[in-house]
Amino acid sequence: MRTNRFLQLVLSAVRGEAYDYTSGSIRKSIILLSIPMMLEMAMESVFALVDTFFVGRIGVEALTTIGLTEVMMTLIYSVGVGLSLAPMALIARFVGEKNPAQASRAAGQSIVLTLLISLLIAVPGFWYAEELLRLMGADAAVVAAGVGYTRIMFVGNGIIMLLFLLNGVFRGAGEPATAMRVLWLANGINVLLDPLFIFGLGPIPGFGVEGAAIATTIGRSVGVAYQLYILFSGRSVVRIRLQGWKIDFAMQLRIFRIAATGAFQYLIGSASWIFLARIVAGFGAAAVAGYTVSIRLILFTLLPAWGISNAAATFVGQNLGAGRPARAERGVWWALGITSLYLGVLSVGYYFFAGPLVRGFTQDPVAVGYGIDALQIFAIGYVIFGVGLIPIQAFNGAGDTATPSLLNFVCFWLLEIPLGYYLAVERGYEVGGVVWAVVLAECVLAAIAIILFRRGRWKTKVI
Repeated sequence: MRTNRFLQLVLSAVRGEAYDYTSGSIRKSIILLSIPMMLEMAMESVFALVDTFFVGRIGVEALTTIGLTEVMMTLIYSVGVGLSLAPMALIARFVGEKNPAQASRAAGQSIVLTLLISLLIAVPGFWYAEELLRLMGADAAVVAAGVGYTRIMFVGNGIIMLLFLLNGVFRGAGEPATAMRVLWLANGINVLLDPLFIFGLGPIPGFGVEGAAIATTIGRSVGVAYQLYILFSGRSVVRIRLQGWKIDFAMQLRIFRIAATGAFQYLIGSASWIFLARIVAGFGAAAVAGYTVSIRLILFTLLPAWGISNAAATFVGQNLGAGRPARAERGVWWALGITSLYLGVLSVGYYFFAGPLVRGFTQDPVAVGYGIDALQIFAIGYVIFGVGLIPIQAFNGAGDTATPSLLNFVCFWLLEIPLGYYLAVERGYEVGGVVWAVVLAECVLAAIAIILFRRGRWKTKVI
């Protein structure tokens, strides 16, 4: 019976059936929000994997172009995710207040702000694509082969940002299944078009690595068109109209206050990973390979935890809007318990099966050694990743993006990066030193985040 009830709950979540998250079972609310959000996060990772799979058949230069461009695009993704925090928090609050008009206004104004920011990125990104690739360390062959790919990705950054932003709107509205379906659609188109535009077929010429950028941009564009259709057609709690895009300076200021610190929060995290990767690169290609394998395994299985944390953020926003802060807090603790249990099981598996898992990606004995060491160290502190992630997203859901930004700055830039360099280079622990720095920084972040969450100032946040 319990199995049947759970399966029915899963089907309800995937179908996106309407539910009031400000009343009723907290456990049911978190599950209904979490399942589509977990699937959404998994779909977002597919874009890069599909492009890498097909472009890897072209040559080393093409694959290097994707890798270097992806590092630069990570910063854009950070801005996009940061911007999406503002409508998510505001709309969740307005939906909890039963104020759909204000929710719609917040959505429209967020679109205007995002388009303006994307334009500021697209123009210099297009004109200075060659210089940016060289700055990332690309040689002449890579620049010649891949500058077109980089230009297309920069020009299409607005589509990427809108995809993040509008899915943030749906999450805030308590419609995560819609966000999930958007990424299913976008990814499905990308999978179909990637080989078509990369290698060509019939009258369609092969564009090489540029074809990957074209296919990805088309797939994401269709996803954005579908998002806008839902929002304009009244199929969502949030309904926007063209007149809602007329600049409202008061609402723009509210959005900007949340989005600015939100974007900074994610930029800090992305930049810290780039610095750590640079430290690892100093120990050779085998070290990079082993470290990369461990990171990809850890981050991929962390995606469900991200989904649960996003669910907690929506739950917090809507319940604060409904004037139920105690219910919001109970939901966060429940989400924290489930996440810790999930990551705890994975950590045991990663520690004892590190060897077979790493060897599934590389057979180089030196790389395997680095990868096993890194994965086992990550496993020791894996639960801590979730312990810190849930309260951080709860702050974001309350509209308090400043606290996570400050925590990230202190724990990642002031602690993690210097400690990683000291342990890896000065103490000679190499890749292991970098990974220990990550684990220790996450422990500090989790401890401070829990303390601040228990103090409860986020419950009184006005946005």
